[in-house]
Amino acid sequence: MSNFLDRITVNPDICHGKPVIRGLRYPVETMRELLSSGMTIDDVLADYADLEREDMLAVLEYATRLSQIKRIERLAA
Repeated sequence: MSNFLDRITVNPDICHGKPVIRGLRYPVETMRELLSSGMTIDDVLADYADLEREDMLAVLEYATRLSQIKRIERLAA
């Protein structure tokens, strides 16, 4: 897997500090929602002309890294 993570930025002054693509105010969360709704990368790129394929691959890599946890602790009720 290539390292696209340099395309994901976090700045407290942009989108309330949420991870975004290259500071463009496109939250990673929003792009993941579009992909999970059934849109393809090509569909998203057609709708967002200033994004590049590598940006969307960075979104997927970021999500993959976030999901690589060792275990989940159950909180006491």
